[in-house]
Amino acid sequence: MDSDSHTAARAALLGLFTGDALAMPVHWYYRPSDIVAGFPPRGITRMEAAPAFHPSSIMSLHSTRTAGRATRGQTSGRSAENAPRIVGDVILKGRAHHWGVAGTHYHHGMVAGENTLNTWCARWLIEHLTEVGRYRAADWFEVYEQRMTADPPAHPDVYAESYHRGFFANRAAGKPLLECGVVSHDTPSMGALVTVLPVALALLSKMPLTEVQTICRQHVAVTHPDEQLLRVVDAYVALIDSLLRIRCDNLLDDQARARLQRDALVEAASAIGGTRLDVLLDKADKRPMGDAEVVGGRYSLACYIDDSWPSVCWLAARHGRDPDKAQLLNVNLGGENAHRGAVLGGLCGLISGRPSSALVSQLHRQDEIEPLVDAFVERCVSTA
Repeated sequence: MDSDSHTAARAALLGLFTGDALAMPVHWYYRPSDIVAGFPPRGITRMEAAPAFHPSSIMSLHSTRTAGRATRGQTSGRSAENAPRIVGDVILKGRAHHWGVAGTHYHHGMVAGENTLNTWCARWLIEHLTEVGRYRAADWFEVYEQRMTADPPAHPDVYAESYHRGFFANRAAGKPLLECGVVSHDTPSMGALVTVLPVALALLSKMPLTEVQTICRQHVAVTHPDEQLLRVVDAYVALIDSLLRIRCDNLLDDQARARLQRDALVEAASAIGGTRLDVLLDKADKRPMGDAEVVGGRYSLACYIDDSWPSVCWLAARHGRDPDKAQLLNVNLGGENAHRGAVLGGLCGLISGRPSSALVSQLHRQDEIEPLVDAFVERCVSTA
């Protein structure tokens, strides 16, 4: 890689933070009309604080003791009612009172430009990789455990996805750190991909793609042990590698670069069986086609990877050269738009070679995030 790789990597990582923060106030709004109603007249147009009320929230139904919803069942051999309370006692200390109340926003109290928990995990991982200069799962998950169980919490969020709760339920039950991943209906989900980008960027210039894919697979499998999802991880890492190389190839003209980027996204989307992104893109070239026909139409707005991965590839293929437009469109489509936005923001950075300066300037912790990203790129992204 040459110095262009630094520029692209920086743009990708900043896009991860902006794509998540922009969507935070309307994360998991499943009716786009609620986004417009809450932020009239055009929905989200800039970073906003989390509203007091969430019209689609089912946070009150989620278990505070393990993964999934609060239903009667078994958790590590004990009834869920007798299992340790993970939310409040193990993670999210002092924040359990936000759970169990109808209409509670998943990111209650968070200010405009703030990031959700999964992107905080990516931030901690970037810090860790910058400090030690290498990735070892055992080392990283020690950091993850320390930060997630800190008192007071080391992040501002009040919600933790199912995989965090299940992981720490298993940890509380005495399982080894690297064997705490839990399988539930939402294990194969977009949130699993948020921490992949820093690992891939740190390793791709240092070892063959297949080795990086193996390491990223192992990284994700600790928290999300699902084979379909891990096939998407392989595709995602290959896509990061392809887009980085295409962006840095100075022999390409704009038309050739755009064609290769589109081909890479079509190939990546095919990790979900039956996905023909090329057919959808060809249709969009021939007639007016709104993004909602695909994201929320053909594919669900939910987190499940078989819908959310083709959706993010579609948005990147259609709008990746314009990071501002892509990220704003993603937010206002609704659903799982924060984690989808983090992944999309990263892809937009690799495709366009630039972050959205307007969105970066609105990050609540811009003065911390930009120097962190710069230090990571300088330490971890080789130009050799």
